[in-house]
Amino acid sequence: MKEFNRKTKETDIKCKVDINGNGTSNINTEVGFFDHMLEALSKHSGVDIDLSCKGDLHIDAHHTVEDCGIVLGKALKDEIFPIENVERYSNATVVMDEASTTCSLDLSNRPFLVYEVNVHGKVGDFDTELVEEFFHALVMNAGLTVHIIQDRGRNKHHILEASFKAFAVALRRAMAKNDKLGIPSTKGVL
Repeated sequence: MKEFNRKTKETDIKCKVDINGNGTSNINTEVGFFDHMLEALSKHSGVDIDLSCKGDLHIDAHHTVEDCGIVLGKALKDEIFPIENVERYSNATVVMDEASTTCSLDLSNRPFLVYEVNVHGKVGDFDTELVEEFFHALVMNAGLTVHIIQDRGRNKHHILEASFKAFAVALRRAMAKNDKLGIPSTKGVL
């Protein structure tokens, strides 16, 4: 497990990931709801995540959330690529009470995000618009193609948590071993 660090005038982040872990996490960004979402991502993806961030929270949580996405994305890319003997494609729908979110994912090494989650405002003191910022930063730095689509729901906490969990389950399934596939691309490389 390699450590990834990023220090700017806005954030100081230390991160380690193990994609062959068992979903244990040690998360401290000082943003409670975000910590909760990253713990769920770790648990349901099976990826061990050790991440700490000291950010300029006196301004708001934007830099903390976005920069954690950058660092986590770079760490995942380093662990995932080059890929061989994995499923590569996957999808997952996760329900949480009245909420349902679907994530489709490709370990493509071509980053692209479609994020259609209709949640506005805050969950506690967390700005819900930061979830899209996080996923955009993660996807662009990890080299993943990800579509996160809200199917239904009213409770903002449930919808966002279902989104993180759907991404996590799709990531776990895409990384599942499949020795028959070799390099899962007609190009011969990803």
